[in-house]
Amino acid sequence: MVVSVAGDRDQLAKPLASPGAPAAKLMLESTAQGLVGFNASGDIIPALAQRWIVEDDGRSYIFRLRRAFWADGRRVTAPDVARLLMARIVALRRLDPDGPLDAVQAVLSMTGEVIEIRLAAARPYLLQMLAQPQLGLLSSEGGTGPYRSRSRGHSLLLTPIDRTTGDDEGAEEPIPADQLRVVRAERAALAVIRFREAQAALMLGGRFADLPLLVSAGIDRGSVQVDPVQGLMGLAVVGQGKLLDDDNVRAAINMAIDRTELPALFPLGGWATTEQIVPAQLDLSRPPTPPAWALLTMAERRARASATVTRWTADNGTPSPLRIALPDGPGATLLFGLLRRDLAMIGLDARRVAVDDRSADLRLIDEVAPYDSVLWYLGRIGCARKVHCSDAADSALQEASLASNAQDRDARIALAEALMQGHNGYIALGAPIRWSLVSRRLTGFAPSARARHPLNRLFRPPN
Repeated sequence: MVVSVAGDRDQLAKPLASPGAPAAKLMLESTAQGLVGFNASGDIIPALAQRWIVEDDGRSYIFRLRRAFWADGRRVTAPDVARLLMARIVALRRLDPDGPLDAVQAVLSMTGEVIEIRLAAARPYLLQMLAQPQLGLLSSEGGTGPYRSRSRGHSLLLTPIDRTTGDDEGAEEPIPADQLRVVRAERAALAVIRFREAQAALMLGGRFADLPLLVSAGIDRGSVQVDPVQGLMGLAVVGQGKLLDDDNVRAAINMAIDRTELPALFPLGGWATTEQIVPAQLDLSRPPTPPAWALLTMAERRARASATVTRWTADNGTPSPLRIALPDGPGATLLFGLLRRDLAMIGLDARRVAVDDRSADLRLIDEVAPYDSVLWYLGRIGCARKVHCSDAADSALQEASLASNAQDRDARIALAEALMQGHNGYIALGAPIRWSLVSRRLTGFAPSARARHPLNRLFRPPN
C-alpha cells in the first residue's frame, strides 16, 4: 500500500525534530509505540501497555507492559520504558512548561513489567495525552513498531513486526505484500495528484490551506474523508505595541470578521464557524462564555469596530498594517483575502507574512485538541504561549490546574474562561479542518476525532 502524507522527507527521517507535523506524527505512531494508542476512530487502545489501573483519586496510573522487543532484539523492560517516557515528558515540558504534562512527578518501574506514573494532581485526560504520537518511545536503535522502517529511494518502506516473536527478522515466510507500506512525505499538491493518478491508495495530512486543491485537481468527493475534530482554528494576538494593547481595538478586530462567509471558502459538510474559544461545555460547569458583542448584527459590529479604530487613529495617528502570519497554500490565500477585506472595512490595513515570521501581529493557530478539556484550550492561548493575555485569567488557570478539589477547580476554570474570552487575545474562527483521500478499495479507514489513522488498521485487497 502506497501512502502519501503532507510534509517533507526530513519530517519522516527525524520526526522528533518536528513532532507536530503530520508526516512526523505518522512516522512516530508507525514505528514507536507509547503505552497506549488510538484506534482508527480515535479511541484509546493498548499499545506497549496491555492493561492499566488508576489509583489514589486519579494521581497514580499503573501499567502492565506486554511482551515487546526493541529494533535490536532486546526485550522491552519497565526500567527502559520508565526512563524513556520520563525523558520524553521532560523534553515536551521544555517546549510547553504549563502544558498538560505539568502534573507528572515521576515515572517509576515497579517490577520488570510494571511502571507507575505519579501525578501531583489528577489529570482525567492523561491517557489521551499518552496516546499522542509525540509520546511514542524510541531507543537508540528505534521503536517497537508496529512497523520497522528502512529507506527506499525518496520514500520509506514499513515492514510489520511479527507480534508472536517480537520482530519479523526471524520469520521464515515472506511477509505478504498487502501488509507492506510505502510512505512518501511530499507537498500536498503532489500528494493530491499522486492519489488522483492511482499511484497512492491514501493521502493523509490535509488541512484547510490545501482544500482548494481538491477542486482544481478534479478529485471525486466520495474519496474525501473529513475528520470530526475539535480544537483551535483562529488568530492569536502575538504582536506588541499601543494598537494591540488597547482592549477596545482587539475587540474591534474580533468583531469585524464576517465568519458567515468562511463556509463558502471551505465547503465541507458539518464544518461550523465559532466566535468562542471553547467549542462546547466540555468540563466547564456552565456553557462557554459568548463574546460581549455576540447578539449584534454584522452591520452593528462593523459600525462599532470602525468607531473604535477612528477614535484610536485620532489620538495616535494612522496605525501600521497588521502583519498576519499564515501558512502557504491556496486556502490560506483565500482566508487572508477575507481578513484583509473585513479589516479594511473598519479602517485597518493588513499584510500577509510567513508562518514563522517573528514580527507577526496575528498568527494562525490550527491545532486539534489532544484531549477534551477546557484546560487545553485556555492553556494553548495563555501567557506561557506568548499570546496577548490576561494576567488574572492566567493566574486563575494555574490555580485550577493545581486545585485539590473539583469545586474549586471548576470555579477557577470558569473564571479563567470568561476572562480570556473577554480579553480578545484569541480570535476564534472555527474548528480545525482535517481531511484525507481514501481509495474506495481501502478498508478499515474511519473518520477520527483525533485525526489519527494508524496504518496497521488499514487494508487493501490484492488486485
